[in-house]
Amino acid sequence: MRQRNLQTTEMAIVSSKMVISFFLLVVVSVAGLRGDQLNPKCLHVKRCGNSGPPIHFPFRLNTQPEDCGYPHPGFTLSCINGTETQLQLPNLKFFVTKIDYESQTIRVSDPDNCLPKQFKQDISYEPFQSTNISPDNFALFSCHPPDRDPDGTFISCLGEPGQKVYAFGSGKDITDLPLANCTKMYNLQRFPVTPGSDDTLQLNWDTPDCRRCANNQNCTLKRNGTGNETVCFPETRKDIKSKLVTAGFILGSIFLALAVCALYRLYRYDKLEKENQIRIQRFLEDYRNLKPTRYTYADLKRITNQFAEKLGQGAYGTVFKGKLSNEIYVAVKILNSSKGNGEEFINEVGTMGRIHHVNVVRMVGFCADGFRRALVFEFLPNDSLEKFISSADAKDRFLGWAKLQDIALGIAKGIEYLHQGCDQRILHFDIKPHNVLLDQNFNPKISDFGLAKLCAKDQSAVSMTTARGTMGYIAPEVFSRNFGNVSYKADVYSFGMLLLEAVGGRKTSDVTPENTGQIYFPEWIYNLLEEKEDLRLFIETDEDARIAKKLAIVGLWCIQWHPADRPSMKNVVQMLEGEGNNLTMPPNPFASAGSTRMINSTMPPRRLNQELEAIPE
Repeated sequence: MRQRNLQTTEMAIVSSKMVISFFLLVVVSVAGLRGDQLNPKCLHVKRCGNSGPPIHFPFRLNTQPEDCGYPHPGFTLSCINGTETQLQLPNLKFFVTKIDYESQTIRVSDPDNCLPKQFKQDISYEPFQSTNISPDNFALFSCHPPDRDPDGTFISCLGEPGQKVYAFGSGKDITDLPLANCTKMYNLQRFPVTPGSDDTLQLNWDTPDCRRCANNQNCTLKRNGTGNETVCFPETRKDIKSKLVTAGFILGSIFLALAVCALYRLYRYDKLEKENQIRIQRFLEDYRNLKPTRYTYADLKRITNQFAEKLGQGAYGTVFKGKLSNEIYVAVKILNSSKGNGEEFINEVGTMGRIHHVNVVRMVGFCADGFRRALVFEFLPNDSLEKFISSADAKDRFLGWAKLQDIALGIAKGIEYLHQGCDQRILHFDIKPHNVLLDQNFNPKISDFGLAKLCAKDQSAVSMTTARGTMGYIAPEVFSRNFGNVSYKADVYSFGMLLLEAVGGRKTSDVTPENTGQIYFPEWIYNLLEEKEDLRLFIETDEDARIAKKLAIVGLWCIQWHPADRPSMKNVVQMLEGEGNNLTMPPNPFASAGSTRMINSTMPPRRLNQELEAIPE
């Protein structure tokens, strides 16, 4: 009941946050209105691109209504290529780099980064004024390269090959000019900056004057006034009251809709939870006579010391360390009530209650206390196999080839037991290093039966409505029936990928954009075997090389594309128990896909899984 109340509270919090967000949106939207004195289409600040200067009154974009800006051509801007802001003046075109509305200044640059090129004739800045006109007039000369540079200002943006252009001020003594090598081009009168020193120009405007309007006020032309008069629109109490009434009406409608939605979700959630509880209770009644202990949630809190030590977290729950006595430790997996419909809980409890094998994790008990569900397993101190085979360069974590062989044989025996040792065949469907735990002596134990399925031993195929498993370990036929029917051979394929990971020291599921274009790492192992090269680091003796080669060959047999070409787990155990000298190389499973050449023999990357036809739900 407490869990249900918590979830109800969470839904209420989410609904409250949605209401607050809508309220703020409404207030902001209503606060932007200024009555009928300003065109609503002019309220939004415009930009050309993300980094362009903000555009509002007295400026406007040429795509906005004319009353959005001051009625003078100089205050109409346009966007060039969607990113550059262009200012058009008589005989001049500039790119706008900055607009300062407080000081009423605008900074512009030449589109070709060559201001002298635009100023061949008398120019007009109307309606702007230049703030830094040079006191001198200048003459531009085109000079063939002389023995020495003239004592003028070199303008790099003008000129042609073999010529240089210099600007000479009107106060310059003509006798100092190398006229024999130079030809006059044109004069620059009232040039706003020293030629060649800067390609930006700062202009200002006095009319219209909006500097008296505060930051939170809009500025526009005054109606029925003279052409240059502007007016500021402050917020008034009447405006605020009108906006609040409008916001309250909109907010009330939104709140009512959200309340109806939240109540429906609560009703729907409560109905589904009751159905799930009934389903689980029926299952537990059938399961009552089996050995695992049923714990209450209070028992679990006591066993885990209020869930003090967290061991890990997955998609279906969180695992905590617990203690039944001074010598017996357990792992308590608290299942997420928001995941699935109880199927994962029933799968694990129902499947593991049938299993008693040294290479399968033993389930100590379970908890089904109202909305709380948990599984209690024996505690294995050395974490998962993934920790020891996913870092090929960490020698301090490498278990050694003899121990890897023992672990591979233990996993194979565990899977063989699942397939042949129980009354019904158990298909795991999620064999991977993360689901192989290691005890204090590094003996492997298969865990996590949340995706498992039961079938008769004489059943040759399993019906599935959707693919299940972990990408990188899923057999091809689970994706597409073109490769064959789904059967116990799907676990054989996953075991083969696990073996190849152990040999190559690389994670199958770890695919990055940097290595997707390179060779698939099982194919890399196949190529090395054909070329009789060492398979990975830490091979120091002939015995190491023999074990590595045996594991690789067995793994390649297991990952054949078609299920019929893969061995059974009984045959896999026999191959792993043998010396390996008589093992033959399997057919190349990559030949049909067009085998590629090795790209990097020292770092075996992989390509993404081949796209397969999806199974319809």
